[in-house]
Amino acid sequence: MDSARNTVGGPVVDVLSRYEPAGPAEAADARRVRELAAGGGDPWLRSTPLHTTASALIVHPPTGRVLLRRHPRQRSWLQVGGHGDPGESDPASIALREAVEETGLGDLKPWPDASLLQVVIVPVAAGRGEPAHEHADLRFVFATDAPDAARPENPEAPLRWLTVAEALEIAAEANVREALRRVARLLDQGGPAPAGGPATRL
Repeated sequence: MDSARNTVGGPVVDVLSRYEPAGPAEAADARRVRELAAGGGDPWLRSTPLHTTASALIVHPPTGRVLLRRHPRQRSWLQVGGHGDPGESDPASIALREAVEETGLGDLKPWPDASLLQVVIVPVAAGRGEPAHEHADLRFVFATDAPDAARPENPEAPLRWLTVAEALEIAAEANVREALRRVARLLDQGGPAPAGGPATRL
């Protein structure tokens, strides 16, 4: 067994071992994230120039809609998610906690399963006392049966339910639009993994 899986980065290594990137750019990002997680340190530490984050694309499958959050710092419509708290190490659990905190949706479940949707390294500009750095973001999909129960965490971060087409129009970042396209394929196919999805199921 890979000794890296016994470290705090082990859950990240495990998730990536079951994931097949879509193309060379995502493969390069996945390699960097795996190296970070297998290096023996804590990949979730915010003090490092590159650290892991986890995020969630929330969907309501019956209506084919996706929930986006206006991010005040980046001034963009993005998926929900963020940093791990001290002691946390499982990417899907962190994505779920962040999703519940930022939307108030208490019934979220992995959809169509707990597989990774996307891995991408995104640059983050300096601000709020932090230097410029990078997020190694691991993205998952969760579904709700109660879309009307969504409530923003604060007034500066409104939430919007959108069709994927509408979400693609307002999402400014190419990596987010790619995540939305993968979600669209999942919704169209009723759940099977899209190209660039997991090599095996959890």
